Amino acid sequence: MSEPQEENQTATDAHGDNRDIVLAARDVTVAFGSKVVLDKLNLNIYRGEILGFVGASGAGKSVLLRTVLRLLPRRSGEIEILGANYDKLSEPERNQLDMRLGVLFQLGALFSSLTVKENIQVPMREYLDLPKELMDELAHLKIRMVGLAADAADKYPSELSGGMIKRAALARALALDPDLVFLDEPTSGLDPIGAAEFDELIAKLRDTLGLTVYMVTHDLDSLFSVCDRIAVLGHKRVLVEGTVEDMLACDDPWVQSYFRGKRARSIVPQAKAGDHRNDDNGAGAHSREK
Repeated sequence: MSEPQEENQTATDAHGDNRDIVLAARDVTVAFGSKVVLDKLNLNIYRGEILGFVGASGAGKSVLLRTVLRLLPRRSGEIEILGANYDKLSEPERNQLDMRLGVLFQLGALFSSLTVKENIQVPMREYLDLPKELMDELAHLKIRMVGLAADAADKYPSELSGGMIKRAALARALALDPDLVFLDEPTSGLDPIGAAEFDELIAKLRDTLGLTVYMVTHDLDSLFSVCDRIAVLGHKRVLVEGTVEDMLACDDPWVQSYFRGKRARSIVPQAKAGDHRNDDNGAGAHSREK
């Protein structure tokens, strides 16, 4: 069975720019029994961008991610990835498409009985027929790519720090040189320095490898430092999507609280903080400049 053909899908954004769509969710509804978690949700992800996907705890961020990856069933709607509709593909064609996707789960999800090198080789063994020597070489390449020391290859997950686990899991996600990478809370549990370094790594890999990144996160630093665009999940749908400026301009109470709250104000550049400069009893920025 030949590899599914990728269609050249484009969309026009608010500024009139045409961009290639690599993932499209159309009227996606997901429910568990009578409880509807996502209701006719729509979302586009464009080629080469890092999309930050945020929302309140329990809103359904990971549910959408797992639905896109076919780990959870959907009640209705369509999902197209790299121009292909999963529902219309044969199983061999789906396997070909799956090879173009990489996934980093929230806690890494490394196999505890396998070394880092062996974990990275799992997708290779699943989808490819390669000699051991070549798989070893490729695994070591991915290990260097994510900034791990060479001796990490023969360590087990129990011997790794939290940051090393994240990097090892990222190396496995990149094992088959994917086009689209899904990251579920990639900086969760990392200290601020480790989280910042991981953000820098993601941005570097995107630029170097030409990746498109779908990042489920609650990390404000990640949203402001590496995400090209942000989508906010709320009321079972995408409330708002766009740049940081679009988030700051949105009048939804949750979005305002999230992006203009006390923690956000220490991160948002002053030029983007807008009217919050004048919160100091009317003194504002002018008095601080004197």
